[in-house]
Amino acid sequence: MKSVLIVTQTEQSATLMAEQLNAFAVSNITAAYSVAEARKAIFEHDFDLVIINSPLTDETGEAFARQIVRKEISQVMLLVRSEIFEMVSSVCEKDGVLTVAKPINRDMFRQALSLVRSTSSKLMKIRTENENLKQKIETIRLVDRAKGILMSSCGMTEQEAHRYIEKKAMDSRTSRQVIAERLIKDYEDPAD
Repeated sequence: MKSVLIVTQTEQSATLMAEQLNAFAVSNITAAYSVAEARKAIFEHDFDLVIINSPLTDETGEAFARQIVRKEISQVMLLVRSEIFEMVSSVCEKDGVLTVAKPINRDMFRQALSLVRSTSSKLMKIRTENENLKQKIETIRLVDRAKGILMSSCGMTEQEAHRYIEKKAMDSRTSRQVIAERLIKDYEDPAD
């Protein structure tokens, strides 16, 4: 967790939270004092975590928290008054917002930050795995398309087309995806 956006009404609460975040070696802490300011900050920078201390001057913060999480912009910790905690958490936690009841002491805040850090780490691994799987699927799709082109244009069998792509990739010391992309380009766009 390197960058955090604190969205709160007062400079004093932002300072208190920033002090706690320093213990977690957060290198970039930004404060916004309204949802409008926070939206602008999110548009301009990436944040690993957004801490929303509700209510805010221009809205309560729940809808904003859910919006951030749904768009997978960053993780969100929403601090709400204890009187409305059950109601807010039942709605927000379904979307993945960590909801914490106020008043909150230093130890509880640190525990919540530890929870965010551990889930953030797990989410990053899942996102990386997801991207790797998407890349593999894209490679399979391109190779299958190139095999189809070789089969229809050159009269190869599927096995021959597969071996051809594999051999070209090994001979040129490149990936099957690059070879497939070249074949697709050469056969489908002969004018280029």
